[in-house]
Amino acid sequence: GVPQYGGTLVGTVVYPKANQGACKIFDEFDISFKSKPGGLPTFLLVNRGDCFFTLKAWNAQKAGAAAVLVADNQDESLITMDTPEEKNASAKYLQNITIPSALISKSLGDSLKKAITFGEMVKISLDWTESLPHPDERVEYEFWTNSNDECGPKCDSQMEFVENFKGAAQVLEQKGYTQFIPHYITWYCPEAFLLSEQCKSQCINHGRYCAPDPEQDFSKGYDGKDVVVQNLRQACFFKVANESRKPWLWWDYVTDFALRCPMKEKKYTKDCADKVIQSLGWLMLYTMFFYFL
Repeated sequence: GVPQYGGTLVGTVVYPKANQGACKIFDEFDISFKSKPGGLPTFLLVNRGDCFFTLKAWNAQKAGAAAVLVADNQDESLITMDTPEEKNASAKYLQNITIPSALISKSLGDSLKKAITFGEMVKISLDWTESLPHPDERVEYEFWTNSNDECGPKCDSQMEFVENFKGAAQVLEQKGYTQFIPHYITWYCPEAFLLSEQCKSQCINHGRYCAPDPEQDFSKGYDGKDVVVQNLRQACFFKVANESRKPWLWWDYVTDFALRCPMKEKKYTKDCADKVIQSLGWLMLYTMFFYFL
């Protein structure tokens, strides 16, 4: 979803008596979470499992909730809630989710449920002010991305966004109106599976940095570790470009790499990446890039 601009949102937490996983529409249970005039917004507490995070958020939004808290179903380090890779167009709601959502620990979820069961009113403040721009006059933003180009509609949508936003992003950066930082999503291999062939082919640095197999087929094509390495190269390129006070060059690199080095043509390689950098004519940056690597 899209968090409310301003950095905070205060509401009361509700744990539904039915449809506690929010995998079905709440109209079926004649339940609404629309706040009363003058009342606080409703934050819906739901259980993790049985359906996508996005479906839970969508059903909660349609029922009037202002935010969703998904309680984990096991004690573990919290993971990142990701948009599912839909293979068809049936999940049109994905682009229409506007309310913020968060995954919370099992222990916090249990505490909230206990308090609500005892009839207590639970009020929570969601706060993401530390992620908002504030040090100077520039608008600061972060872009979470991936060099993988074979993950279906999600990758296609991301590349389309990069191509369309590139021109505006570069102008805003060159004029000093913005400051951006690209981030690359990685996973890690659980310790129990470190010696498995799957982890070895999808990870680098002894399972610390991993990516899913691009084709979801371990027997062919590129491996997840190929994606991790390319992500590292792009992150490194941004570091060099940023320290050279030309961070906008990153947009040229990632768009050209996506066009000239696709996986389908078996060009998703170090050599192709090097040629992209050289062809853009940044000899000094190219030299510094290899110094950092």
